[in-house]
Amino acid sequence: MIIPALDLINGEVVRLQQGDYQRQTTFSYSPIEQFQHYVDAGAQYLHLVDLDGAKDPAARQLSLIAKIVEEVEAPIQVGGGIRTEVDIQNLLDIGVSRVVVGSTAVTNPDEVIRWFKKFGGDHIVLALDIRIEGGIKKVALSGWLETSESSLEELIARYKPYGLKHVLCTDISRDGMLSGSNVPLYQELSTAYPEIAFQSSGGIGSLADIEALKESQVAGVIVGRALLEGKFTAEEAIRCWQK
Repeated sequence: MIIPALDLINGEVVRLQQGDYQRQTTFSYSPIEQFQHYVDAGAQYLHLVDLDGAKDPAARQLSLIAKIVEEVEAPIQVGGGIRTEVDIQNLLDIGVSRVVVGSTAVTNPDEVIRWFKKFGGDHIVLALDIRIEGGIKKVALSGWLETSESSLEELIARYKPYGLKHVLCTDISRDGMLSGSNVPLYQELSTAYPEIAFQSSGGIGSLADIEALKESQVAGVIVGRALLEGKFTAEEAIRCWQK
């Protein structure tokens, strides 16, 4: 499915180029109105990144997220600085459907395994942002400021026994560039792990980029900047995917 995405800083819809807070574009859209617009266009799932929470979990925009969840008529997955069990519990308690876990899956695997055991794989999405170096899919950390020695495959193997079902994978080199997704990457992953629902993220700039992903067997396509900039509409994206 097509999963429209919004990133929020201080309640405003923004886009960061390749995760860089210094390369920020701010849009005048209301997050609630924009998400509802996507739902009215046929979106069945939504993706929200709390960039304030990503920088500082104490600054998480919890009351705004609760309002968005309450008013928008579709399930929402939320990420950004998820570091503790309380972070997950707070989001699930306000009605978030799935919580997106990133760097902590690399830095504190024992803790994340506990989360899988407590909350179940239906409620957790592992966000594995990768840099491909010498053919190795190395997972990035800390808003892409660091690159770990852990590979994508190692992390999938670590969490699969505990119910891993959803993986959001971003090829960092493609993010925010509107230059197309890494289709061979998603084809490889979907073939190697057919039991996992992969979400592609990064690079969608045209309907042709969505069309190209169809053969990859990804379960979801995250689309953010291209929709905000009017490269195509949510209706067009959903129709393209369903054809």
